[in-house]
Amino acid sequence: MQRSTGKILTTHVGSLPYLTPLDKEAPDYETALKSAVAAVVQKQRDIGLDVINEGEYTKGGDWLGYLEDRFGGFEERPPKEGVHLLARGKDREEFADFYHYATTQGTLFFNPGNQINRARPSFVCTQPVAYTGIELLQREIDIFRSAIGPGAEAFLTTTAPASLEPYRDNEFYRSEEEFLYAIADAMKVEYETITKAGFLVQVDDAWLPALWDRIGMAMGIDAFKKRCLLRVEALNHALSGIPEEKIRYHLCWGSWHGPHAYDIEMIDFVDVMLRVKAGAYSFEGANARHEHEYDVWEKVKLPPGKIIIPGVITHSTDVIEHPELVSQRIQRFANLVGKENIIAGADCGFGGRSHPQIAWAKLQALADGAERATKALGYH
Repeated sequence: MQRSTGKILTTHVGSLPYLTPLDKEAPDYETALKSAVAAVVQKQRDIGLDVINEGEYTKGGDWLGYLEDRFGGFEERPPKEGVHLLARGKDREEFADFYHYATTQGTLFFNPGNQINRARPSFVCTQPVAYTGIELLQREIDIFRSAIGPGAEAFLTTTAPASLEPYRDNEFYRSEEEFLYAIADAMKVEYETITKAGFLVQVDDAWLPALWDRIGMAMGIDAFKKRCLLRVEALNHALSGIPEEKIRYHLCWGSWHGPHAYDIEMIDFVDVMLRVKAGAYSFEGANARHEHEYDVWEKVKLPPGKIIIPGVITHSTDVIEHPELVSQRIQRFANLVGKENIIAGADCGFGGRSHPQIAWAKLQALADGAERATKALGYH
């Protein structure tokens, strides 16, 4: 994994808006997808981003739904009656009128027709969990490799067991822990395949901290963190054998366009994050709810050899960050953890969260701000 030794490097979280619409039902979809991936790779390079991916185009733009076709051992069932766990919580209770409005208007995310907004199927485990998606994963790898070319450091995204678990019930395994580790064993195939192909693997884990106001507040902080640490250990089990410098871990609070008034504080969760055996940690740091938490690194020492990838641009507002603000955000973190230990990133993915024109302008501001920070931090 590259470090910011010659300049402040830039990256993003993974999901990018489509440059041109893709129709999955079209007879030329595969050809169009390959062209779209090549175009989004070039777009990132033209902007000046350093560590890039394929925009999650090969996943259909959905960090969760793509795995629906990659697991064996589950049956699809009709949704249960009542409100799903993930549609509950203190935030939704206190701001019920807002959430009703945003849900009916489709504004919790950018586009109500986007995959990220669709109703997700209900799956129940009735047989041993198995990874059945190797051909789909290999297709993803091959398409990206043909676009990225040799020698470039790049990443592919995947999902943590803890963020898959809430969408899947268990009728087969004897315990919650056994079920969790079965998911981890299946995902291990995906994690290893990505790194063996020569890419960094980024593991996305929004639902680990975002369950705080749904179940954690009632449990209490100690019990909730104990629950989370079990899921971190399952993830570490799945990542075992992969060098840490090939692993990026992305943590966020769900990143929908809502109040987020009851997000767990970073100071209460940073130790959980750092227990993940990864080389780099990506997290929100540019939105109005979490920007102040850069000062966590005044109190918490970054372990030797680790890298942080804080968000210095955000999907949460359509206001384009000034490059000087981006530079100032980068410098705050660099002054606390060392400039070689930071890569400038985004709060979360932009696909399905921001208008394409806004998203690409923000990514340009990221690159321009990193250039300013490079000079301000005395690289040259």
